[in-house]
Amino acid sequence: QVQLVESGGGLVQAGGSLRLSCAASGRTFSSYTMGWFRQAPGKEREFVAVITRSGETTYYADSVKDRFTITRDNAKNTLYLQMNSLKPEDAAAYYCAASSATSRAMKATKAVIDYWGKGTLVTVSS
Repeated sequence: QVQLVESGGGLVQAGGSLRLSCAASGRTFSSYTMGWFRQAPGKEREFVAVITRSGETTYYADSVKDRFTITRDNAKNTLYLQMNSLKPEDAAAYYCAASSATSRAMKATKAVIDYWGKGTLVTVSS
């Protein structure tokens, strides 16, 4: 069992930055592919970014590429999402996710997600 707890959400003006964190506990953090997803009101939960177990490889949704950066610190059992140049359309609840599948699989489908956090809310004012 893995417990995931997100933090760092809040209200930010368009063009601003936020850094989300996801603290993991339970089974070995480094054995999981980790990712961030988001869900805006009335919309489906969508992929944002994923990082491999070692942290060497990352993938991003086109909508956040070059603005968001996903990283992980396996020694601290923590996943991060640095979000820059935020836009109103980035406003959503952001969820941390863990999977035993590959990063490509995690990018392709939510069906491979083993564990979800409860989310942290990001609000972007225009």
